[in-house]
Amino acid sequence: MSLFELSIPCAIFGSPRPEAATSWYDLTVSSTPGARVGAWFRVDGTRGLTELAAASTVVVPACDDAVEAPPPELVQAVRTAHERGARVASICTGAFVLAAAGLLDGRRATTHWSYAETLAQQYPGIEVDADVLYVDDGDVLTSAGQAAGIDLCLHMVRTDYGAATANSAARRLVVPPHRDGGQAQFVAAPMSTGGDHSLNGLLDWAIERLHQPLTVADLAREAGLSPRQLSRHFLAVTGTSPLQWLLTQRIRRAQELLETVHDNLDDIAAQVGLGTAATLRRHFNRRIGTSPDAYRRTFRSDPGIPEARSAD
Repeated sequence: MSLFELSIPCAIFGSPRPEAATSWYDLTVSSTPGARVGAWFRVDGTRGLTELAAASTVVVPACDDAVEAPPPELVQAVRTAHERGARVASICTGAFVLAAAGLLDGRRATTHWSYAETLAQQYPGIEVDADVLYVDDGDVLTSAGQAAGIDLCLHMVRTDYGAATANSAARRLVVPPHRDGGQAQFVAAPMSTGGDHSLNGLLDWAIERLHQPLTVADLAREAGLSPRQLSRHFLAVTGTSPLQWLLTQRIRRAQELLETVHDNLDDIAAQVGLGTAATLRRHFNRRIGTSPDAYRRTFRSDPGIPEARSAD
């Protein structure tokens, strides 16, 4: 197994989170006998596959020998866990284990783009999507390679504990709090090669002013650049345009507010700079795939408090 992919669920699910509103995950690392991480790190002190089969959530990291048939006892344990009602997820080429267990038949799934064609050829019953970071199909989830595994695990935390806890976990890891599963696995535009760039302060400045009607000219003026220069810098650093980046931040902020406060949609729209509830609904549905009202019903942290209604 790859050390990086194995460490992702350990870091996210295995580290205590005192900010979580309820008890945190109880992490167990299971393996077949003689499992190795990379070519040099042997896994000692792990539990056997019996506990894996009894788990409520199973995460299968990447396997270096993905194209080879996975150990039958591992496949059976994963299948047994799913049959018992477990949520089963894979990171990168861990999808081959889920496929061997029959969990991906008739489903949409993803894996690292370089293995996507192989997965589709070996398991033609799977709808393989090589252009996304992760796929959430309810009780079965799959992700692309490496960093996309972080996105998937944080998505699972967000589903289980809400945006505030997921964002807190992301801050500890110093990674973006949320990337949509439908985002492409890689960006064609070149990324900045340095961690210190001209947009460092500007991004924080803009996030603090999401309630304001910011324009490209406003951002360019704050950065001391021309609008054309700013657009080039934004594409290189974020992979998108200034206005699209702003819209993404506003939708993320709206998600947090929908989960944590009971303001009506018009008030939330004003707080995130989208003006009206109608505008918020339109952009939210396009980005998240559901309405703000449905999202709030699913993810609000205190469902016992009636939600406020927007004025129509």
